[in-house]
Amino acid sequence: MSDIGDWFRSIPAITRYWFAATVAVPLVGKLGLISPAYLFLWPEAFLYRFQIWRPITATFYFPVGPGTGFLYLVNLYFLYQYSTRLETGAFDGRPADYLFMLLFNWICIVLLMIPLIMSVLYVWAQLNRDMIVSFWFGTRFKACYLPWVILGFNYIIGGSVINELIGNLVGHLYFFLMFRYPMDLGGRNFLSTPQFLYRWLPSRRGGVSGFGVPPASMRRAADQNGGGGRHNWGQGFRLGDQ
Repeated sequence: MSDIGDWFRSIPAITRYWFAATVAVPLVGKLGLISPAYLFLWPEAFLYRFQIWRPITATFYFPVGPGTGFLYLVNLYFLYQYSTRLETGAFDGRPADYLFMLLFNWICIVLLMIPLIMSVLYVWAQLNRDMIVSFWFGTRFKACYLPWVILGFNYIIGGSVINELIGNLVGHLYFFLMFRYPMDLGGRNFLSTPQFLYRWLPSRRGGVSGFGVPPASMRRAADQNGGGGRHNWGQGFRLGDQ
């Protein structure tokens, strides 16, 4: 048990709480401690009965059953792997920025579990787009194709791609507005992390608070080095590497 505890405590904070809630909420519904009917997001119940917990529980709830258990475990694995990699990679030392990304995607996604996981995976794949990843049966391809491969994979095991497609689209919206448009295209920065999140979760180890347009000197240096204005998003990881 101590090994499990050490592993759990090694997960970065935001991912750890998200992962724990995504395990606990379906378990509560599965055991019948709370009726699953109270965990879904029903607009009428939220708007007219003031059941204000539904937007939160719907984000973590998954109807685990004989035909959905494997799909649930696969998405739980994706949550752990790619949320951890984002939080300790591109967002290392910037918990406020990472939480803001999750909140932005959460609102755009209409508060559902699988689309939120897929949006995080999509952002990771774009930030590591040229990294070669390995998938099932030894298949290898660039990370930028991973969200679409998983979309097809989930369709095979789950029979639907709506949640995955919504997640990919919202992940692309965040990536474009936060990274692609202001950094690569020199456009306006439409997204910025609210200051109250920085007060609540201050940046660590000298991390820069927020993202946006790089200084003009950095852009000129990139042009002189033949970068063509394209931002280097950093090193990626292979699927399943720890």
